[in-house]
Amino acid sequence: MILYGYYRSTAAWRVRIALALKGLDAEHRFRHLRKGEQRAAEFLAVNPQGLVPALVLDDGHVLTQSLAICEYLDETHPAPPLLPRDPVARAKVRAVAQAIAAEIHAVQNLKVLNRVKALGHDQETANAWAHDTIAEGLAACEALVARDTRFCFCETPGLADIALVPQLYNARRFGVDLAPLPRLAAIEAACLALPAFAETAPERQPDAE
Repeated sequence: MILYGYYRSTAAWRVRIALALKGLDAEHRFRHLRKGEQRAAEFLAVNPQGLVPALVLDDGHVLTQSLAICEYLDETHPAPPLLPRDPVARAKVRAVAQAIAAEIHAVQNLKVLNRVKALGHDQETANAWAHDTIAEGLAACEALVARDTRFCFCETPGLADIALVPQLYNARRFGVDLAPLPRLAAIEAACLALPAFAETAPERQPDAE
């Protein structure tokens, strides 16, 4: 498999974590988002959205969107599971993962912040947009996750944890105060104690700057 990513892309980090948890290898190819390499014609031929991550399977099929990729990996390599068996529990895990991927990350990613600036706002205003979006969303996640498990919902990390840890990394980048989020902080600490999370972190990637 080939994984296209960028060291600081939290969406790409999700897939790196999932691959590591599953014990799967992939060739890593990097697209520097701030330099616009994701808009090059050869990459648009891989992913017409011009986004990372994109996972090219051994048979040539291309998968995009990080949560879809993670669920594919879970379905094709069931151990260890990223989703619980119980339908209600599965829905709760997916809800937190999607709250992060679709509600928090989606409106504070690089493309959106650049559009905020294109509307005439400065970098400080764009960063404030990101800060407030992350803070509000993570406050909701603090209430949504389970209270009595080591990780978000289980005693082993799953899809919600895969989404959460990279988003907390982004929260710090934008100066979000995490003190009001002790449950999320405890989950993050449990996750980062595992090689699958620690070794896939942005600063550990070959393209890190």
